[in-house]
Amino acid sequence: MSLQFIGIDPNTGDGESPTVWIDQEKRELVIQGWKPSPELTAECAAFEVPGHAQGVPEHEAVVRVPARMAALIREACDAVERP
Repeated sequence: MSLQFIGIDPNTGDGESPTVWIDQEKRELVIQGWKPSPELTAECAAFEVPGHAQGVPEHEAVVRVPARMAALIREACDAVERP
């Protein structure tokens, strides 16, 4: 896999590094974020929407990223959509 770095949280401190990459081959965003609290994970697991099973499957994860990274995530979305 060849990741393309898009950006890192502009307020990154020691040991804090939410990051956004894209995998152009798979046309996917790759996001590193903070682990959520057990309470937030449980809230996400209990959430019900059509077409979405309850729970967080073993092969998936819930992550948190700060809203200040919205521009980086938009940039990643634009980049992954380019041919």
